[in-house]
Amino acid sequence: MSSSTVEPILPPPDPTTPEPPPREAHLARPHHHHPTAARRPGNRLASLAGLASLVGLASLVDAHALALLRATVGIVFVGFGVLKLFPSASPAEQLAVDAATKMTLGLVPETVLLLSLAALETAIGIGLIVGRRLLRPALVAFFLHMGGVFSTLVLLPDAMWQPHSPAPTMEGQYVVKNVVLVAVCLVVAANEWARHPRPRGRTTG
Repeated sequence: MSSSTVEPILPPPDPTTPEPPPREAHLARPHHHHPTAARRPGNRLASLAGLASLVGLASLVDAHALALLRATVGIVFVGFGVLKLFPSASPAEQLAVDAATKMTLGLVPETVLLLSLAALETAIGIGLIVGRRLLRPALVAFFLHMGGVFSTLVLLPDAMWQPHSPAPTMEGQYVVKNVVLVAVCLVVAANEWARHPRPRGRTTG
């Protein structure tokens, strides 16, 4: 008894039907990436580096904030004081002399007043910049000086205020802006006296 295998007869391929692409060609096809995909890791690293730099700068400023504040005000005062040593170099020269003349009842010559103001402001600025033992005397002199500066709003009303208006003139604005310097030195003074309070006298029981 013989057995035979019958192979199936397949129909001939239709010439109009397109042949599917070979699998190897599909695998060899290059993949097109988004142009920004390759740059994303670099962008993230740059962002992290920039953030770290900002955090480091913020930490540095925070650690030296008080020194930065007092040094800045000190530089401003040294500049104001030095300008008063040169005639007509300071725009507030005449205003300061007029106010000082009223406070001294005209008993001190204007030249002496101007030189005294120049020396006082320069000394305050140097004390604020140097700090240490000079800081407290400089702060006391600063607040006394600011009292004289703000007194011009009352002593020289015609120069400080616009007529028929509560708005300050340009000279008045020049005086009022000193509230920023006062606020800065209040912070510096509060920190200085809080760190090194004045020792109390001993009490005997």
